[in-house]
Amino acid sequence: MEGRRAGAGREMQLFRAAPTPPAEMANPEVVISSCSSHEEENRCNFNQHTSPSEELLLEDQMRRKLKFFFMNPCEKFWARGRKPWKLAIQILKIAMVTIQLVLFGLSNQMVVAFKEENTIAFKHLFLKGYMDRMDDTYAVYTQSDVYDQIIFAVNQYLQLYNVSVGNHAYENKGIEQSAMAICQHFYKRGHIYPGNDTFDIDPEIETECFFVEPDEPFHTGTPAENKLNLTLDFHRLLTVELQFKLKAINLQTVRHQELPDCYDFTLTITFDNKAHSGRIKISLDNDISIRECKDWHVSGSMQKNTHYMMIFDAFVILTCLVSLILCIRSVIRGLQLQQSLTSYDVCSILLGTSTMLVWLGVIRYLGFFAKYNLLILTLQAALPNVIRFCCCAAMIYLGYCFCGWIVLGPYHDKFRSLNMVSECLFSLINGDDMFATFAKMQQKSYLVWLFSRIYLYSFISLFIYMILSLFIALITDTYETIKHYQQDGFPETELRTFILECKDLPNSGKYRLEDDPPVSLFCCCKK
Repeated sequence: MEGRRAGAGREMQLFRAAPTPPAEMANPEVVISSCSSHEEENRCNFNQHTSPSEELLLEDQMRRKLKFFFMNPCEKFWARGRKPWKLAIQILKIAMVTIQLVLFGLSNQMVVAFKEENTIAFKHLFLKGYMDRMDDTYAVYTQSDVYDQIIFAVNQYLQLYNVSVGNHAYENKGIEQSAMAICQHFYKRGHIYPGNDTFDIDPEIETECFFVEPDEPFHTGTPAENKLNLTLDFHRLLTVELQFKLKAINLQTVRHQELPDCYDFTLTITFDNKAHSGRIKISLDNDISIRECKDWHVSGSMQKNTHYMMIFDAFVILTCLVSLILCIRSVIRGLQLQQSLTSYDVCSILLGTSTMLVWLGVIRYLGFFAKYNLLILTLQAALPNVIRFCCCAAMIYLGYCFCGWIVLGPYHDKFRSLNMVSECLFSLINGDDMFATFAKMQQKSYLVWLFSRIYLYSFISLFIYMILSLFIALITDTYETIKHYQQDGFPETELRTFILECKDLPNSGKYRLEDDPPVSLFCCCKK
């Protein structure tokens, strides 16, 4: 009885259909047809050929049918011996999809590790004097160091096969190999005289590029002797970019009975001089794309294990298709699983989300039991009020975000961008990293420092002691209401009152005598 208020709409539809019992339950003299369009004639024939005792019998049968309809799977099994095969399919689907998720997660770990290790290797390979954890501090301060870094990166690129310990190679374009592009971006015209506090500059940005082929001989020497013949005007210079492509194959997956993937690395070494502060920051960005290898051959048991994995995947798809018949919402998920994707990000999102939804789908079966559906009923009842409350709280939260970004951004690392402000404030709501947020505030301006204290204290007090407490109170109040209903009973609908008049227990055996014949389904569908 408990936990089924959500099905009130469905109950009312069944209640309206209650006066039209199936013909199989009636006396041979009774003529009842749910298939006829002449409703008045049927109603007249029914009144003429039925006695009061027969009407009571039909009413009792309809009440028993409705009671059986709202039973949980266990009660239906006791009533008619009906196996909970839908639940069994759900459990099987959970097991299969979870196993598939674990296998994909283990494979994805190797992919992520291969990406990160290659990025670290490229930084050590192409950045002169690079050490781990130097990404934020790696920079040069003299003109000769800039030239040395560029020449070093070009030389390492040309001697890739001799210096790299990995299976890296140049990208092939037909019979030729891809070249390294060296581009500098600078102001079109600029004359700067800081001593006189004067400057003459044209902010239009121009770009000059030239290319270095991998098969070209290269002579390293002083900046004046290098073959690049590269001249940089540091007063106008904004950035220098070295861009090139490399390829590799992740062979470690072979040990785990998986086919290796081919990787394309688009590397960009950037010398950032936009600030013109005397410090040129150097960074290496690695844009990675994964694709299937064109021609491969693996000897041994690899091929056999691959077939086993394909059979397992086919069984998972078959299980999902069976579940698709039972649940319409699985259509989109089924279509996505039929695609062959090499994007691990897309696959991880789809597979992870589908596994989460599969596990959440089991909650539906727990809702049939009064002791387990308390969470479901509480969330269902509290959701409208929670959404309204969150809309009001979001206005206050966004106001604090924009204010902190504009005022505290220049003086605090955690308020430099709007995204960082939102993450910082959300952490403060949960009580994380409070002291560090206060301590890292720069004290260059006393007015801004004082404003930051008022800003942080007011935000923490407002959201933790008031808004968060009210949010918890909303859910607690709903929980107490649902708990009270479970103890004293939910408000009964007319349909529920009608069903409660049936006192037959599920194991009484009376429900087995009223199995619906298969023909009745088609009969009710006719016009």
